[in-house]
Amino acid sequence: MGRVYNFSAGPAVLPEEVLKEAAEEMLDYKGTGMSVMEMSHRSKAYEEIIQTAEKNLRELMNIPDNYKVLFLQGGASQQFAMIPMNLMKNKVADYIITGQWAKKAYQEAQIYGKANAIASSADKTFSYIPDCSDLPISDDADYVYICENNTIYGTKFKTLPNTKGKTLVADVSSCFLSEPVDVTKYGVIYGGVQKNIGPAGVVIVIIREDLITEDTLPGTPTMLKYKIHADNASLYNTPPAYGIYICGKVFQWLKRKGGLEAMKKYNEEKAKILYDFLDESKMFQGTVRKEDRSLMNVPFVTGNEELDAKFVKEAKAAGFENLKGHRTVGGMRASIYNAMPKEGVEALVAFMKKFEAENTK
Repeated sequence: MGRVYNFSAGPAVLPEEVLKEAAEEMLDYKGTGMSVMEMSHRSKAYEEIIQTAEKNLRELMNIPDNYKVLFLQGGASQQFAMIPMNLMKNKVADYIITGQWAKKAYQEAQIYGKANAIASSADKTFSYIPDCSDLPISDDADYVYICENNTIYGTKFKTLPNTKGKTLVADVSSCFLSEPVDVTKYGVIYGGVQKNIGPAGVVIVIIREDLITEDTLPGTPTMLKYKIHADNASLYNTPPAYGIYICGKVFQWLKRKGGLEAMKKYNEEKAKILYDFLDESKMFQGTVRKEDRSLMNVPFVTGNEELDAKFVKEAKAAGFENLKGHRTVGGMRASIYNAMPKEGVEALVAFMKKFEAENTK
């Protein structure tokens, strides 16, 4: 069997070019006679890999010099604790709850201080982004937290919240590098890479230098201090070396593709194909308010659970993998990250049209 169209939410599809390059270098990386997997993280060859990866990420995102880039472990979920441990100086933070991951981050922050849920879209199963233009931001809040793209529910902040001068912290796991961003609007941008950038096991944290201090909450483990990782250029301990190497290759691939402006245009074209079909279909409906739709994750339903299950089963047989929706939403979800080719989305829509014709009485 050849390559399938993989619509998984993460770990997710990677660019074929990158996988081929990695395969070619698997046994002998650039004449070192060994795989990157076997290489010391203190070696010259690896130093070049991690430094080049950081340099390319900085170029792609236009990251200002007063921000550090950290390649860490523990996934986005570990950041749910690391953020309050490092940033909660007043022990107060405001959270905007737009899905499961924002909710988990909010619950974790409650362990360390007073976390306030200042807006939520839980009332409609997180199918929209609440109005964040004038929120009750706490006077003493250390930061305001969002999950910018909600993988499970398929929503995206198109406008960042008005934080009234407070530091914005954003989990961008599922929209990382899908479009240009103004890094200066955030204190911290972070994301697990397994959705849009690389293999599971790496989380990238982009953090403004003034937020990196010795002054962490009492009891913060050494490994969970941003300062330790920043001072040691992400090499305090053995990093997820091979994962970072693949991320570095994806950064190079993105640069070859024309950077984030070009990626945004491509992603908009891909998403439009699927959303346009959902808007005209008699059988399938999108679940998200139109103005809040994500370019990366597209949930949809038929309104009939048996029909949903039949669709997922037949789609899999036809080479469309991982279309089952998250258990909290049901239905289907197509994740169409950077590495999903437009042909994959076109093929999916053609299959959906065929399924609709065959299952409409």
